[in-house]
Amino acid sequence: MQVWVTTECSKTRAALAVLERRDADYEARSCLDQPPTAEEVGDVLRRLDAEPWDIARERESREAGFGDLPRHPDSRDEWIAGLVAHPRAIQRPIILLDDGTAVVARDADALDRILGV
Repeated sequence: MQVWVTTECSKTRAALAVLERRDADYEARSCLDQPPTAEEVGDVLRRLDAEPWDIARERESREAGFGDLPRHPDSRDEWIAGLVAHPRAIQRPIILLDDGTAVVARDADALDRILGV
């Protein structure tokens, strides 16, 4: 599995600590050091069955200038472009599972579900 992270994020640090304690096999990818492409964001959205505004951090997306875009399919590409240009606005951690799904793992319950606990 791959985990999209931002190391200064407390939710990310907590999730990584759980993965380490459970000896999970994962690769951490810093969204700031290796920003995702539009295609990768699109893949994550497909895996999550979500829209780009669903994975956007509200304050960061507003500060970056795209958070007030309409939450409508006509604005989808603009939202994705905003997330690509400002990866700090992406919710994290996002875990891309080997089965082709993904989860935004911001709480222990989400981690338990993917780890089968």
